[in-house]
Amino acid sequence: MAQGTIRSLRDDRGFGFIRPDGGTKDIFFHSSAVEDRQFDQLREGQRVEFEAGVDPRNPDRERAENVRLIAD
Repeated sequence: MAQGTIRSLRDDRGFGFIRPDGGTKDIFFHSSAVEDRQFDQLREGQRVEFEAGVDPRNPDRERAENVRLIAD
């Protein structure tokens, strides 16, 4: 499972972006991909683990799935 840091959140829209460890490009994630807590409990800078998948709306773009907080 990949790991990274939450770079930005759009609470009003229900999505955010994760910077994967060692990566230079942020990956989109939707609030429905968050597993162990509510989306509004997430904060920028928190560490997460996730699985990389394909965005069904844009097959050329990756998105994070099964997003889980590593530590509070």
